[in-house]
Amino acid sequence: MTPGVMMRRMREKGPKKTVMRLGVHIALCAVAMLPLSGCRMFDAPLRRGGLWVNPDSPAARQARERQDEGKNRDAALIRQIAQQPIAEWLGPAPPRERVRFITESAARTGSTPVLVAYHIPYRDCGRYSAGGARSAHAYRRWIEQITLGIGDRKAIVVLEPDAVAQLVDGCVPARLRTARLAMLRDAVAMFAALPHVQVYVDAGNPGWIKNPHRLVRPLREGGIEQADGFALNVSNFQPTRRTVAYGHRLSAALDGAHFVIDTSRNGNGPLRLRGAARHGVRARDSWCNPPGRALGERPSTTTGDRLVDAYLWIKRPGESDGTCNGGPPAGRWWTAYALDLARNAPRRH
Repeated sequence: MTPGVMMRRMREKGPKKTVMRLGVHIALCAVAMLPLSGCRMFDAPLRRGGLWVNPDSPAARQARERQDEGKNRDAALIRQIAQQPIAEWLGPAPPRERVRFITESAARTGSTPVLVAYHIPYRDCGRYSAGGARSAHAYRRWIEQITLGIGDRKAIVVLEPDAVAQLVDGCVPARLRTARLAMLRDAVAMFAALPHVQVYVDAGNPGWIKNPHRLVRPLREGGIEQADGFALNVSNFQPTRRTVAYGHRLSAALDGAHFVIDTSRNGNGPLRLRGAARHGVRARDSWCNPPGRALGERPSTTTGDRLVDAYLWIKRPGESDGTCNGGPPAGRWWTAYALDLARNAPRRH
């Protein structure tokens, strides 16, 4: 099946899935005698097994190595990361078999993996995480491979960190805007057509696009209506309370859309400008491997907020943001940073 034919079918199936989801949602809420605003279909698959923990993640391997070396204190700190469900990022490598392995591994434990689709053309505007597919056609084929890897198994997909916010902040050239939104829209439709997938379109963070209303139009043009909601604070450090308030404002402008929050490294909030100067960090790089940060709230679908579907660890704690502030290339494991995040974490970790 060609991507073009698949897309036509996905567009036909997408609205039907939305109606089916809504019907089941209403029925479940009615049985439970709960108001719709307080009953989320997101929770249903997770209550049966929770979020998937990768037993062979970089953090898990590092914890085992430190234990074998007799570095018990380091091993205990790294296990604070390794024992949590953390997202799996999908990039340029052909994703189908890897996604199949992840979703099948999760299915065997009855849990749900979190996947991050991160391969849109002109990714990160050519900065630390530069890359992406060579064309819109190649990108759609890549998304198709992810959907084939998932099949009828469960997954949560966070779609393209930064892709929408970078349209708003102007780093994406105007000539690429229409094509990027079309790619996002098609990707949402393809994921939404799968029976057991929740898809959230990334919407930046409150420290970046200060006025959330600026995100409304591109999110709508990017297919947010067919998604399960949006994602906030991916790979950033904004406090949860501030992010929730920001999400509520954006949700109100999007007809009550739900959202998820990345809490992987926000335990101490962002690095302030005064602190950046003290550490010799340039203001423009204060988001990139900032020192003194901490793990945030553990991943959970129990948030106490009817619009917040989950706290997730989307950014993989201990993996670098890029070659800035002493870090290795983006996505590379960095033991020293992982240890700092765990040491600085609130006692609940």
